[in-house]
Amino acid sequence: MADEEQIHQIDGTVEHIIYKNEVNGYVIVELNCSGELVTATGELGDVEEGERLALYGEFVSHPRFGPQFRAESCERKLPNTTESIRRYLASGVIKGIGEVLAGKIVDVFGGRTLEVMEHDPMKLMEVRGMTQKKCEEVAAEAKHIFALRGVISYFEAYGIKSRYAMRAFRVWGEQCRDKLEENPYLLCHEEVGLGFRAVEEFARELRIPKESGYRVGAGILHILRHNLTLGHTCLPLDRLAETAIRFLEISEQGFYDAYQQQRREETIFEYKKAGSDREFVYLKEYYDAERFITDRIGVMRDFGARDNRNFDDMIAQTEKESGMTYAELQKEAIRSALSRGLLILTGGPGTGKTTTLNAIISCFEREGHNVLIAAPTGRAAKRVSDLTGYDAKTIHRLLEVQFDPAGIQKFSHNEENPLKCDVLVVDEMSMVDVLLFSHLLRAIRLGCRVILVGDSDQLPSVGAGNLLQNLIVSGCMPVVALKEIFRQAQQSVIVTNAHRIVHGEMPDLLRKDNDFFFFHRTDFEQAASLLVDLVVRRLPAAPQYKFDPTHDIQVICPSRRGTLGVVELNKMLQARLNPPAADKAQVRSPLYEFREGDKVMQTKNNYDITWTKDGENGEGIFNGDIGHIRTINRRRGEAIIDFEGRITVYPTMMMEQLELAYAITVHKSQGSEFEAVIIPLLGKFEKLSYRNLLYTAVTRTKRLLIIIGTPQKIEQMVQNNRRTNRYSCLRDMLEQSLNPTEKPHDADDPASIFD
Repeated sequence: MADEEQIHQIDGTVEHIIYKNEVNGYVIVELNCSGELVTATGELGDVEEGERLALYGEFVSHPRFGPQFRAESCERKLPNTTESIRRYLASGVIKGIGEVLAGKIVDVFGGRTLEVMEHDPMKLMEVRGMTQKKCEEVAAEAKHIFALRGVISYFEAYGIKSRYAMRAFRVWGEQCRDKLEENPYLLCHEEVGLGFRAVEEFARELRIPKESGYRVGAGILHILRHNLTLGHTCLPLDRLAETAIRFLEISEQGFYDAYQQQRREETIFEYKKAGSDREFVYLKEYYDAERFITDRIGVMRDFGARDNRNFDDMIAQTEKESGMTYAELQKEAIRSALSRGLLILTGGPGTGKTTTLNAIISCFEREGHNVLIAAPTGRAAKRVSDLTGYDAKTIHRLLEVQFDPAGIQKFSHNEENPLKCDVLVVDEMSMVDVLLFSHLLRAIRLGCRVILVGDSDQLPSVGAGNLLQNLIVSGCMPVVALKEIFRQAQQSVIVTNAHRIVHGEMPDLLRKDNDFFFFHRTDFEQAASLLVDLVVRRLPAAPQYKFDPTHDIQVICPSRRGTLGVVELNKMLQARLNPPAADKAQVRSPLYEFREGDKVMQTKNNYDITWTKDGENGEGIFNGDIGHIRTINRRRGEAIIDFEGRITVYPTMMMEQLELAYAITVHKSQGSEFEAVIIPLLGKFEKLSYRNLLYTAVTRTKRLLIIIGTPQKIEQMVQNNRRTNRYSCLRDMLEQSLNPTEKPHDADDPASIFD
């Protein structure tokens, strides 16, 4: 919801309904506010013409339809004059009552009409021409309408917005209020989507006991969902119990009683690793995802191609056409891709992954196979397109993502509607989480070849799981790890230093004659000053580079906080690169002041926003997409933003989805490459001081890398090979599918599972 100071109230009568979604209650209406027509939108339920509404929300500008009022909640005020009641009933709100009958009813009951219909509907028999059967039909319909209004009004009295009441009514109907008074935690149900902490306030009003099984069960699910955001697909039962008992302030018995009930209801599932007595607890969706990945890979492995032809002639032909000479490991990867159903191709910078992938795709196309290429993000898809010359889509676009009325993500392509391809290539696999990968596997035929490409030494996905690492170490499919740094790449200190880091060796910080530079600084202010000067003046002025400071240079930080964190550096860089001016429009967001010319990043997936590029239209701007603000029109409440050629119109209220992007985090940089990268490494940020974070940052650049900080900090990160530990049983499931003989292995045990 908007910040409190941005909340407005408007009151008026519904003049016209422009659009109504009967499933989720989303409406677009024209509201007569003291003679002025205002377009209002929101999940308001069954509003009808003639109804009086008090709406709470904010004024926005839609990219297509212009200014409108976006309502977060509403209060219904039934019409109270004979004319407004007549119009309300004539609108068709109650099935069976049209314009003529509405007039007759109002003529008999006047201003008491709606009161009679709600509390004593059989009195409608007094209306001329109203039969008993017709009266009963109208009474049943009126009961449903008044029940929905009653539910919405009831929950809004507790501060629960109409959108959640509407969703709850859609699920439980007229028993909604009774069900939720007994168990308010049903509001946490996926199809309603109210957060656990918000429901806690409602439950306290209803005096639900702390030890209530409803509360404890919902709390268990809440903890498991929270830990998905920390990367865990499951939690050990002992850790879950300890956390729940402390967080919910309950007894051990209270926890286990509710836990067993959730198991019986199959909202959670247990899994035991081979050779271990420790139970791991999953939400159903993630248990199903890891089991499905295991089962489908097993079937594809057995079903997949076993072509024993000698592919050397085809490889030689590809070498001739491309002018390349492939190393033996590259040839092995090509042979494996052509002969087997599954392959993981991995390797660091300069080892020839792209060259090998191009050869694999070329060979498949020569054989007449239809090849599709996907990547987890828009920037990663663009990068693989640029490198290979083949069209690539995001995985979400490939699967044709859709959303149901509750906002739950669904995909058009699945087992019933598979993708039409013989070969599927997925790049940047380190960024793919288990849930998305399970959906991808559901969408391909069993005979489809799958080539997974990625760098297993990079950071794992933002979503839950450590998929690529688990697939590799489990041995569930062929893996070709390219290790040789080719002669041309050996000339790059960036490449050689990246490989030093990955092998636990200190990078060479002394060379000053190539593409990698280190500036020793111990003072935060001096380091920040140097960084800004490099971006603003020194690198753009250097004749050998001539970098554009906003398009070519990217500052990448381990942390968001502190003097050398993303937020402060963005403000410093904006002040120098794009200072305020009288002729430069700007608009405030909760964190930044955006100006025309600013470099910005989208921070959440937005599948609805439209864009144009080279005369073509499309939809969707995604988390991590970087753009530049062309213009800001404060009067119209909108900004025009260029996302690498995709031109979009953002309502100013939607700019809260943006951040300045002169500096970004390492996590946000994944899947991208930049001409020049500057990394500040000074300070504690202990939770972020590990090897694969440094390695990921270093490998984001094409031509120039500069690190500012201390050798001690770099050494600390290089020596800390504590990968991001995540609870998951996928590796064990995959190993058991290969060899069911019990063989215990160390389980990751992260230090903290709940904030």
